[in-house]
Amino acid sequence: MSAKSFCSVIFYFLLSFVALSFSTSCTEDIEKREDLPILVESISLNVKRVELQIGESHTFTPIIQPENATDKTLEWKSDDTTIATVSDQGEVVAIAEGSTTITAKAVGGVDATCSVVVIDPNAEPEPDPEPEPEPEAELLKGAIIGTEISVDYSQNGYPASTTANTKPMAFDGNFDTFFASYNRSGTWVGMDLGEKHVITKIGYAPRREQSRRVELAVIEGANEADFSDAMPIHIIKESAPEGQMTYAEVNCSRGFRYVRYMTPNDARCNIAELEFYGIQKEGDDSRLYQATNLPMVVINTEGAQEIVSKEDEITSTVYIISEDGTALLTDTQTGVRGRGNSSWTFDKKPYRLKFSEKRSPLGAPAKAKKWTLINNHSDKSLLRNILAFEISRRMGMAYTPFCHPVDVILNGEYKGCYQLCDQIEVNENRVNVTEIEAGDSDITGGYLIEIDGNLDVYQNEEFYFHSNKRIPVTIKSPDEGDAEKAYITDYFNKMEAAVFAENFDDEAEGYRKYLDLESFLRNFIISELVGNPDAFWSVYMYKERGQEKLFTGPIWDNDLSFHNSYYVYPASGMKDFLYTHHISDGTPYASSSAGPMRDIVNRIIKDDAKARAQLIEMWEDARQNRNITALSLLEYINQTKRLIDESQALNFKRWSILNEKFHQNVSALGSHDAEVNAVRDYLSNRLTQMDRLIRGN
Repeated sequence: MSAKSFCSVIFYFLLSFVALSFSTSCTEDIEKREDLPILVESISLNVKRVELQIGESHTFTPIIQPENATDKTLEWKSDDTTIATVSDQGEVVAIAEGSTTITAKAVGGVDATCSVVVIDPNAEPEPDPEPEPEPEAELLKGAIIGTEISVDYSQNGYPASTTANTKPMAFDGNFDTFFASYNRSGTWVGMDLGEKHVITKIGYAPRREQSRRVELAVIEGANEADFSDAMPIHIIKESAPEGQMTYAEVNCSRGFRYVRYMTPNDARCNIAELEFYGIQKEGDDSRLYQATNLPMVVINTEGAQEIVSKEDEITSTVYIISEDGTALLTDTQTGVRGRGNSSWTFDKKPYRLKFSEKRSPLGAPAKAKKWTLINNHSDKSLLRNILAFEISRRMGMAYTPFCHPVDVILNGEYKGCYQLCDQIEVNENRVNVTEIEAGDSDITGGYLIEIDGNLDVYQNEEFYFHSNKRIPVTIKSPDEGDAEKAYITDYFNKMEAAVFAENFDDEAEGYRKYLDLESFLRNFIISELVGNPDAFWSVYMYKERGQEKLFTGPIWDNDLSFHNSYYVYPASGMKDFLYTHHISDGTPYASSSAGPMRDIVNRIIKDDAKARAQLIEMWEDARQNRNITALSLLEYINQTKRLIDESQALNFKRWSILNEKFHQNVSALGSHDAEVNAVRDYLSNRLTQMDRLIRGN
């Protein structure tokens, strides 16, 4: 072996020895490390807070990481063992009322805690902390504002003045001075408070010897200087003693910068003293004022314009306050105009509202822009329309207009008890037919039309026709279109011709081909039962697209029903249905008919034996199954009277007509109770009479 080879052998031998020695050392270190314990790194309990009653227990379920920790033993501890104890297994037991902290600690010091609250079920509850007291309401001061021109009673003719009986005299503390405006209505006096205040109380005193001049005065608050956003906060419902202050609490949470006293109608203010009390704060709308238990509709027209037109809308702010002042609908861009025919000539005017967007006021089924305020001025019971609509619902008409009695305030003046009602129009929850739109190729529907006796009287409609037999018909929807007008005119003429044809009662080829008999008969029963003298002077009908029949309804305009028109009084003297009577028949009765509508009704009711049999069957069903009974309907009248009782009292202060015959009134009975009793008496007698007329016995 050469010296070089020998050296190589020795080198590899030494290298192998070193490697072996190093390997043995590493193996021994690893074996030593595997003998060390694995410590707990984290603990979490299943809850952060436990609430127990005395005597109850709860066992914690701890989660320990890592799962392969060598020793998972936990040490449990309660910070206050008089409140709760905890066992080695983590069961906590409630001992006494109070709170403590439970700690679970692992070997190595890692821990977790949970708060434990113990309740004594028999302990008296802790009283709620006293709320911070509201600042005291104080007599408010501000800049005096109001109507500039006053009246000088000391001069002949009571001329206008700017020096006599002026605005500051309402705040001078002197009962012998007063503010009186030159104009008799629409005038006011008040204060600019500078900042918003929640008004809590008002005080007032009338001019001497004029104690009734404060009745129906409206106290308003606003945050716009022109009172375009005015909201009533109180109505003075009774006269007040002179020479002293009368105070009233105000329950309205909205804050106002401007406050005022609005004169009652025709009163010229004539207010001796005014006081406003309140607290400076922003306020909110959690509680607003309602004049009575009824919802209140408040209308502020732009610039306080008077509503004098049935065509021209005035942009207005409208509030509807309901649910005891806790619900508010606001629309600041509502169009308001007059409505109605003969009712528009009354001092108490009816109105139409057109909201800026579709709404459902007072829970009405329809969501729509257009709504009506029915005045019911000739109906001194104020419930005839409501009752007629209820009978319509019970009779199962496909659509009965929504209505709800309300109080109305217009530009700061109390206007009376009205009904907020649907506008009769095509709508999913009104007359539910397909609305014809521009460009529709199918124009078979839907249509809403009105057989309209007023068409020839007032000549105020633009889209209408006269049938071949001169029945006047207004086309309500659509409101334009030559092809549409031609279609519905032709269809109505076919129906009309079929009624007068020889085979009119043929179920396939007679009038039933064009007219839905069931809805016609239901409408007939309702109209005769309520005694509507205009039942066939104004008749709504509609036709759906693709359907081959005209349907009758809804009913509308029943303020002259229930013995409220001398033209059909007394119904007890009639030997036949109300619709049959007219001026030329030699009787004192005169129901209205638009053209030959009376003849169409005769043809169906008198000449068609099968239709008469269906009428009898429908009436028997109504009497037996639909609560068309004296007991049920009289109770409904009683409920409605209770609902409107507070409002009617204000209404007849505003409109003193209970002792006057008005419009077609049969009599003037002197009180609301007597007016409602007249409706009760009529209905009780009419039900028995209808049994005889329909059954033919």
